[in-house]
Amino acid sequence: MRTRRDVLQRLAVLSGTAGLAGCSRMLDPSTVGGVPGLAANPHAESLPETQFGHADALRTDGDGNPIQPQYHRVLLLALDVEPSNDAARTVERSMRTLEAAFDWAPDGLFHMLAWGTDYFERVGALDRSPIERPTVLSRVDEPDLQSYDAALVLSSDTQSHLIRTENALFGSADELNGEPVEHRLGTVFSVAGRRTGFMGAGLPKEHAHVEGVPSDALSDDHPMFTGFFSGRKRTQAGEDRVRIGDGDFAGGTTMHLSHLTENLDLWWDSFDAADRAGRMFAPDVSPEDVAEFGTDVPFANAVREHAREYGEVGHHEKVARAREDGEPIVLRRDFNTVDGGQAGVHFLSLQRSLADFRKTRRAMNGWYLRDEHAQVTDRKNNGLLEFITVQSRANFYAPPRNGRSFPLFTDG
Repeated sequence: MRTRRDVLQRLAVLSGTAGLAGCSRMLDPSTVGGVPGLAANPHAESLPETQFGHADALRTDGDGNPIQPQYHRVLLLALDVEPSNDAARTVERSMRTLEAAFDWAPDGLFHMLAWGTDYFERVGALDRSPIERPTVLSRVDEPDLQSYDAALVLSSDTQSHLIRTENALFGSADELNGEPVEHRLGTVFSVAGRRTGFMGAGLPKEHAHVEGVPSDALSDDHPMFTGFFSGRKRTQAGEDRVRIGDGDFAGGTTMHLSHLTENLDLWWDSFDAADRAGRMFAPDVSPEDVAEFGTDVPFANAVREHAREYGEVGHHEKVARAREDGEPIVLRRDFNTVDGGQAGVHFLSLQRSLADFRKTRRAMNGWYLRDEHAQVTDRKNNGLLEFITVQSRANFYAPPRNGRSFPLFTDG
């Protein structure tokens, strides 16, 4: 994998330190109707203004909870050309190819192009962007702090749609679902990394041959390696809550991407159903309680009391303390993975500000609970922290659809 220094050195060779000399202005993407020299997006009227607008297109379960697509792929991208209007037109036309080829639906394709810290540093705008380079956020992890120019986020209920899309945009395929491929992201970017995964009942069982989870632990009903359903609608921020409301980056959102590996042998072999419910939610929550949870998970705000009484705390009761005005502040689009041959999660979250993500992670750390009981440590008896390790972190900004090509940049 390319390092951040490698990417910057390569771009310096391409354009030198005066790479922005041809840029006449830094523009507010909320005022730009697409890319200079390119007609308006013909698909725009049938698509959300945001790139992350899934809510109206998703199916729901019997309780009304949204059901995310089953298969996911994130392509982490390195910029191979100087920013220019020509490059912006290529990127925009490539994204429009996806919109022409697939419906904006789970059985079609959801897609989002987000821009990373390397890109904003490249155009001299990192300090004014809504993102910053990732940092270490716990005392128990030493993640690889990664930086990229961009990320292409893809999801669909049809796994082959993701594979074919990558082949069309970065390979040599000349058509995509019957649509001619005349413009490729691969002429602007190279793929520096790839994150793949899945979400849905039975899919973890199909992938339980990897390290980190007993092969016979999972059933056809389990949507995640922990066995629990994630995504009840009242435990998630709404799309409006994570949308940036004003300023240069209005209509977009920030995106955090972490890779967490899971070691769930203890979870499945030494814990019974009551133990697992306690660690996931709260120690006074039973499996029977969980079965009754519909669109929400009750939050008693008693985590300190639980630490003192039980010598352990649950994951949800810690994270729920990060709510504002009673509402979640992070929209999770995480998914299971077996990347690297180990069970894990790619934790993809959207939030108005990365400060919201950091606030949520600090609540999850539970450091404030160690003084409540000797059995509660930075990892042990502290929700899910005993079972997960953060391997990497990266931050991105996802512009609104009409500003998704080279935000803040235009040629003179």
